[in-house]
Amino acid sequence: MPVYLWEGKNRTGEVQKGEMEAPNEAGIRVNLNRLRISPTKIKKKPKDLFENVAFLQPKVKQSDVILFCRQFSTMIDAGLPIIQCLDILYAQQENKTFKKMLKDIKNSVEGGSTLAEALQKYPNHFDNLFVNMVAAGEAGGILDIILKRLSNYLEKAAKLKAKVKGAMTYPIITMVIAVVVVAVILVFVIPVFQEMFADFGSELPVFTQMVVNASNFTKNNILYMIGALVLFAYAFKRFYKTEKGSDLTDKYVLKLPVFGILLRKVAVAKFTRTMGTMLASGVAILEALDIVAKTAGNKTVEKAIYNVRTGIAEGRTMADPLAESGVFPAMVCQMIAVGESTGALDSMLEKIADFYDEQVDQAVENLTSMIEPFMLVFLGVTIGGLVIAMYLPIFKMAGAITG
Repeated sequence: MPVYLWEGKNRTGEVQKGEMEAPNEAGIRVNLNRLRISPTKIKKKPKDLFENVAFLQPKVKQSDVILFCRQFSTMIDAGLPIIQCLDILYAQQENKTFKKMLKDIKNSVEGGSTLAEALQKYPNHFDNLFVNMVAAGEAGGILDIILKRLSNYLEKAAKLKAKVKGAMTYPIITMVIAVVVVAVILVFVIPVFQEMFADFGSELPVFTQMVVNASNFTKNNILYMIGALVLFAYAFKRFYKTEKGSDLTDKYVLKLPVFGILLRKVAVAKFTRTMGTMLASGVAILEALDIVAKTAGNKTVEKAIYNVRTGIAEGRTMADPLAESGVFPAMVCQMIAVGESTGALDSMLEKIADFYDEQVDQAVENLTSMIEPFMLVFLGVTIGGLVIAMYLPIFKMAGAITG
């Protein structure tokens, strides 16, 4: 069905504009009259030449999904039918990719599918957690509450992800810059000094000769070094994709002195937040654990959660298998045990998640404060050492002249 761009005035004389689908221009006029808008301009929307080229289309961001949840929840709470809500959300959506998705979702719901079934067609944007919570909301008649809960969950999950990404990005960028600077000095700067030293005709100091040798090696083998680095990255990526590789890597990552502690706290925060949100929304505990395990992001944590699921299926509590895993701290296991015994597991999980969100904040601050001086010392010693090595022969020559 063609899309038309329209412009008109409402009953108060205010100018409004938008786009609408209809078989022809007459259909647009009928629809606008129903909305009590007097059209002043209607024209067919020109086709996008690149609409079928996927990589040229805008990506759907997490913020788009969060805003979708909030607006959808507000409209459902106001008593609007689902299809009308989807129609309004489609009309005001500016992201072309998301707009197409909303159109397809609306058509699916109009065709008799549930909202959860329609959303399930887009797993990259609406995962199993999202779909199952929407299904529970539809079944329980509390879709507005579920959507609001989902938007809160997604906002907190996005903030947690941003904190971890920031903590990891800073040292990586600093190290890359340091390596590039050292490489430039070795490949381009040291050879200039080397030619100057050759004119002296005297033997170079040991430290200077070591730097010159390192420069010659780097200059002659830079392409092989880059190739080896790329090959190592590719081999590690392939290794990590194997079951054994991901198991070993994720196991030892959690044991790293500083990063391991941070990632363990992130895993606890993510697990408790997701479980608490799903249980509060009416998702069955075994189904919730299955979804949480698949989205854990770490094989060691995933196995621990699956062990919990197996234990519950056998009639055990959640706290005991968690404690046996060795992944989750004793305090977390004890608080979950209290939540299970009092029948308030969902709220207890939310409290643990809030606590560990603060712990992640503190861990990121500690990590940054530890990395900054280390990087400054590393850059100072490395670059300062190279500079001193280059000036040692000059100092030696100057000493010989004055002597």
